[in-house]
Amino acid sequence: MSITLNQSLQSWNTQGFGKTICNELSLLPPGSLPLHEATTLGGQVDDSDISVIFLRASDNTSYINAEVDVFFTEVFAGCSCGDEPMPAHAHCELIINIDKRSARASINLR
Repeated sequence: MSITLNQSLQSWNTQGFGKTICNELSLLPPGSLPLHEATTLGGQVDDSDISVIFLRASDNTSYINAEVDVFFTEVFAGCSCGDEPMPAHAHCELIINIDKRSARASINLR
């Protein structure tokens, strides 16, 4: 899936960059972020309500390199006790590289 972060690119080098990238990532369709790589209980990702926190960013001539924390819910099967599926809080750190010419972004688990 190709992800384009136009608003983040436009806000680069402004005070609003952190807020913009968090908002733009939060509004991506479910399944757009590689959160499944961060599950620890063997469950499925429920990314219908994620929270993104901006950590830091830098750039070079070609790319903006940003890091964010993402909080989401992992849903897993428990012990067959009747109250399944069970949700668990989950977290990961993502590295986002945004091409300065096209706004296309690669997003990877840290």
